[in-house]
Amino acid sequence: MEKKLKFFFDKEGDVLDIAIGEPTEAISKELDNDVIMRLDPKTEEIVGFTILNFEKRFEHLDSSETLPIAATFSHISKALEVEG
Repeated sequence: MEKKLKFFFDKEGDVLDIAIGEPTEAISKELDNDVIMRLDPKTEEIVGFTILNFEKRFEHLDSSETLPIAATFSHISKALEVEG
């Protein structure tokens, strides 16, 4: 079943939360560069990400620019692939 991505942005904290499907209880695994992966505690399925300092990362970009990003989400034991 395909799940929708849900985005939540806290402007004051400059934090972007991305939920895969409905937001749910999760355990966190800190990745590099202020990115946190959230996992279902029972299945270890990736259920979301948190990106810290989100706006600060892109303050040098023109507001009309787009970022072509493709991502494949897989079980934690497999590699997480993000292509830009």
